[in-house]
Amino acid sequence: MTDPAVSAMSWPREPDPDAGAVAQELRRAGVPVETGTRRRAEYSSDAGNYRVVAGAIAFPRHVDEVQLAVAACHRTGTPLVVRGAGTSIAGNAIGSGLVLDLSRHLHRVRSIDPDAATAVVDPGAVLDTISAAARPYGLTFGPDPSTHSRATIGGSIGNNACGAHAMSAGRTGDQVVDLDVVGIDGERFTAGAGLAGPFTEPLRALVGGDLATVRTEFGRFRRQVSGYALEHLLPENGLHVGRFLAGTEGTLAVILGATVSLVPVPAATALVVLGYPDMPAAADAVPALLPFAPRAIEGIDARMVDVVRRRRGRAAVPVLPRGAGWLFVEVQGESAAAAVAAATSLVRAARAVDHVVVSGPAAAALWRIREDGAGLGGRTPGGAPAWPGWEDAAVPPGRLGDYLRAFESLLADHRLDALVYGHFGDGCVHARIDFPFGARPGIFREFVEAAADVVVSFGGSLSGEHGDGRARSELLPRMYSTRAIELFGAVKHLFDPQSLLNPGVLVDPAPLDADLRVPRAGPLPARMFALPADRNDLGIAAHRCVGVGKCRADTTATGGVMCPSYLATRDEKDSTRARARVLQEAANGGLVAGLAAPEVLESLDLCLSCKGCSVDCPAGVDMATYKAEVLHQRYRGRLRPASHYALGWLPRTARIVARFPRLTNGLLGFRPLARAIKAAGGIDQRRPLPRFADRTFRSWFAARPLAPGDPVLLFVDTFTDHFAPEVGQAAVAVLEDAGVSVRVTDKPVCCGLTWISTGQLDGARRQLGRALQALDATGDIPIIGLEPSCTAVLRADAVELMAPADVARAERIAARTRTLAEFLGSLPSWTPPDLSGVVGVAQTHCHHHAVMGWDADRELLDRAGAQVRSVGGCCGLAGNFGVERGHYEVSVAVAQTALLPALQAAGDDAAVLADGFSCRLQLDQVAGRRGRHLAEVLAHGHDGRHF
Repeated sequence: MTDPAVSAMSWPREPDPDAGAVAQELRRAGVPVETGTRRRAEYSSDAGNYRVVAGAIAFPRHVDEVQLAVAACHRTGTPLVVRGAGTSIAGNAIGSGLVLDLSRHLHRVRSIDPDAATAVVDPGAVLDTISAAARPYGLTFGPDPSTHSRATIGGSIGNNACGAHAMSAGRTGDQVVDLDVVGIDGERFTAGAGLAGPFTEPLRALVGGDLATVRTEFGRFRRQVSGYALEHLLPENGLHVGRFLAGTEGTLAVILGATVSLVPVPAATALVVLGYPDMPAAADAVPALLPFAPRAIEGIDARMVDVVRRRRGRAAVPVLPRGAGWLFVEVQGESAAAAVAAATSLVRAARAVDHVVVSGPAAAALWRIREDGAGLGGRTPGGAPAWPGWEDAAVPPGRLGDYLRAFESLLADHRLDALVYGHFGDGCVHARIDFPFGARPGIFREFVEAAADVVVSFGGSLSGEHGDGRARSELLPRMYSTRAIELFGAVKHLFDPQSLLNPGVLVDPAPLDADLRVPRAGPLPARMFALPADRNDLGIAAHRCVGVGKCRADTTATGGVMCPSYLATRDEKDSTRARARVLQEAANGGLVAGLAAPEVLESLDLCLSCKGCSVDCPAGVDMATYKAEVLHQRYRGRLRPASHYALGWLPRTARIVARFPRLTNGLLGFRPLARAIKAAGGIDQRRPLPRFADRTFRSWFAARPLAPGDPVLLFVDTFTDHFAPEVGQAAVAVLEDAGVSVRVTDKPVCCGLTWISTGQLDGARRQLGRALQALDATGDIPIIGLEPSCTAVLRADAVELMAPADVARAERIAARTRTLAEFLGSLPSWTPPDLSGVVGVAQTHCHHHAVMGWDADRELLDRAGAQVRSVGGCCGLAGNFGVERGHYEVSVAVAQTALLPALQAAGDDAAVLADGFSCRLQLDQVAGRRGRHLAEVLAHGHDGRHF
């Protein structure tokens, strides 16, 4: 994501050699641990700016294995870092020794006590999982950082995470009742009010000897997160060691479990959106809103909203009031009417230039923009890479407006740009800054040192939410007195005298500009796909991943797709983020030796090329495109896997088979021959081979007269032509009923999809070039695609894949191409058939979701009276993926994450819509259900029948 050169001081830090001995000891004890290059690359970064390669990564399955790992590190003097979801923004969750991933297995919600409003949880329990377990009792976990869908409670305690609702629900540390922890010496104890095992009295004496420093420098305002929260150790605060450990970033003890408080779910809420001329003006309005006790006050820059509109379309952003900076203010009430009344009352004090009050889906869409801020801010509006180098400083809310003006002036003085947003109700500001590391190597240190001085001058905190980590620990002496820094060191020495727990953080910090994660040298050009936003550099494109880890979240309930393989395996290696990390290493020339390295192919193997990340990842990572490019460069001019020929050349095979389909189907029905064909073609034996149609669609179409009306061109893809001609026939019936005349190209053409998905990009470009030429020759009439993946190629991939001389033609075709629903919805006189009897689910093809969106289909079905719910997630077949040998189990597991449960919940009588041929194939083979294309549903509706 950055320029390809950085100072030598920041590259690289070597793994700790003792980690190998620890790994061997843990293996002998049966603890899952890995030291392979690919795995270490995956864990070399979190969501911050830093890269530190671990010597080993362990995945303990229960607390006894955690204790074994701690003891082994203590004996060998090996550094130890504990990791949850790896979404820390300040480099808090990386280390050179042993990394303990507690999210893989230790993720239970052990119990909920509704009377006490508490939960007992494993350290790897995800915040949303805790809230889901508490919701039947009308309770939830209060703090909700933007990563709440994947952040773990252990990591949230470590960083004292806050989130949008911390101003009403408190910080994570405020929710700690007690912690089950183990010290580096292996002693396990409970940390709570007056409880810290062998550390209780030493801590009491340490703080008691310097009460004045603690009382005057700590706990000054709610978002003072930097350093150790020593105020919790004051006698008047009950020497609450559990709350004190919140925010210590794993530098003092390892959390084995936690008891945390829960808060009531509000009966009703409303979101007031207040518009202001700019962000400082919005910040100025905050103090007047605080007396209304809002649940949240969030600040959003208009430029961030513009990023969402550009990437996801204007429909992704609800109507906003006038302004260039907005406050999102959430209020609650005992009823919806009471919440709206509270919102109306608040508006009068807001001094906004404009406002709207929203609730329901519109409010949820706005909150999603806010929660995706860290990823959306990964590029400035001008397209430059942006970094979390000064991510979450905070000042008292009454001084926020003036601080923002000073901060903007500081950016201008240093010739930098940033997207600014944050928790304005608490005075916490997030900023992603376009540090030009290559052109100005010293700018990072120069700016953050100056920024630290500015925030301190306003009585603020270097960190207001994410902790100090490697990004800010060196700056703590600018915020605290010498005596306070000495107290930090004394506490660290008391708990961890060898400095083995997350060394380099908070006490004896690493330099803030050491170990930066940026490409060192040697760009990795994309030879076929144009990546204009990334300077045509695959390495820079891979560095789009800033590590926020949304690919680890299950967003299928809200229509998301990313990342299907991770949802199936729950292994970090199968996340989009991990694949990006491996590609980054290949580009850096670090752990992975280029694109031909086995680690790259291993990392990409379970990528379904679903393109879900291209729209669901807030940073805009498009792993399907990267995978196609990698496979192209890896195998160009070399022998490929058998499946690349068998499945990648399917359109060629289909054209040959079209001459004698019945004979072919008969031969394929002979099991010994079918087994031999599958074995030779790299196809899983458990996959039935699809039957070829007895008569192709084009043959059927050629035998009928043209209907009258304005012409439209139906793009006849390979799957519709040779396997599902009934879909094309239904589309013709619907279109002609709508009063148009359907045409097709004179000769069969192919969009090159199967060549793209197997990385045969030279062949894809040739196939696509012929298709574009034939389509362009038909004038400017609309083109209607039926197969979503092929339609997506015409709408998006073609523009990036074609040679520069052919881009204009690709752009013309993309502008003409529509889905069936988009085209029908644009006809003012067309009335959909009555589908009021159709009740069911729709499996939206991943490429449909990613490139075209399903809004037009939803609107059409709603107009027709159908009650159809779209299912999030991938079907699991995903073109060639689920057919290839070695992918069957994952393919079925992907179907089990969302599709199969949705079918079971809908019942056997429910209609199943699936426009994608691969989706229908998966439904048939795995669920025994027949899926219907939208064209079939509409055609049957016109016939007066439902399916």
